[in-house]
Amino acid sequence: MSGDELFMQRCIDLARPGLGRTAPNPMVGAVVVNAGRIIGEGYHQRCGDHHAEVRAVDSVRDKNLFRDSTLYVSLEPCCHHGKTPPCTDLILQKGISRVVIGTVDPFDEVAGKGIARLRSNGCEVKVGVLKEQCRQLNKRFFTFHEKKRPYIILKWAQTADGFIDSERLPGSEQRPTWITSEKLRMLVHKWRTEEQSIIVGTQTALKDNPRLNVRDWQGPSPTRIVLDRQLRLPASLNLFDNSQPTIVINEKAEKKTDNICYMKLPFDDLLLQNITARLYGDGKQSLIVEGGRQLLQRFIDQNLWDEARVFIGTRFFGKGVPAPRIHPLKPMSQIIIGMESFYCFKNT
Repeated sequence: MSGDELFMQRCIDLARPGLGRTAPNPMVGAVVVNAGRIIGEGYHQRCGDHHAEVRAVDSVRDKNLFRDSTLYVSLEPCCHHGKTPPCTDLILQKGISRVVIGTVDPFDEVAGKGIARLRSNGCEVKVGVLKEQCRQLNKRFFTFHEKKRPYIILKWAQTADGFIDSERLPGSEQRPTWITSEKLRMLVHKWRTEEQSIIVGTQTALKDNPRLNVRDWQGPSPTRIVLDRQLRLPASLNLFDNSQPTIVINEKAEKKTDNICYMKLPFDDLLLQNITARLYGDGKQSLIVEGGRQLLQRFIDQNLWDEARVFIGTRFFGKGVPAPRIHPLKPMSQIIIGMESFYCFKNT
């Protein structure tokens, strides 16, 4: 690993704690290096707070070192006025003569303009160091701006013999049989704090009466989304407890009451594309699909997904609801947790 790559890796590592806290902004890390030594560093901690470049610059004790220093930053510095001033202005004001950037910002307000501004003012700029790693760090942000939809994560747990549920009827008093352990359920709640929205179908809402909140981890709960075509779901369901924003996709009404938004869309072949388009319009950069087999398979069949997280437990059902079928793909990663397995698939 070269010196530039080493310092860029530090930027990436610094940025990661911002996951779930910076949206709609990206996660960014920055370091100031002088004579091969880091003299300042910082990361973007939450939306509306100081950007990584500001925190890195502010942390430098000897301000006389800037002119002989290099600023490393995982994403192109902004050049527009948002909730904070442009970072390019700060870099130029401090007289930093060299900037190394991981990747170009896909946001239209930046998108190469920050790089151009730095170069036009005499700053040496190097772009593309650990580019793919920097893009992966902000996969939600890049998907949102390049594909004009949220980053979509499919999640389910299945038994050792390939079922995600036993045979249960809506309204049945039979509760779902847990397939995975409590520790893995805690991990799922951690994931929820990292994403902006989560969706289930009508049958899952009726059978499981889920809360779709965060109980076993600390952090924000995502916006809940439920499909209810004819608005027949009972108001007594946990999804309608007003504890967090909830969107009800239906064909009858477009309105908002308390913390519940009713979004009217046709339930046709374009339903999922229309849902993701509306979420894009609302600024939602990520979506977890935690529905039943029908909803999950529909996302798969329409190739509308980016990542699938699949748990395989040790239980055998013998019969029940089959797990969704993903096209033959090799998992991006596989982890054994106790007696259970976790597979992560990437849709490339």
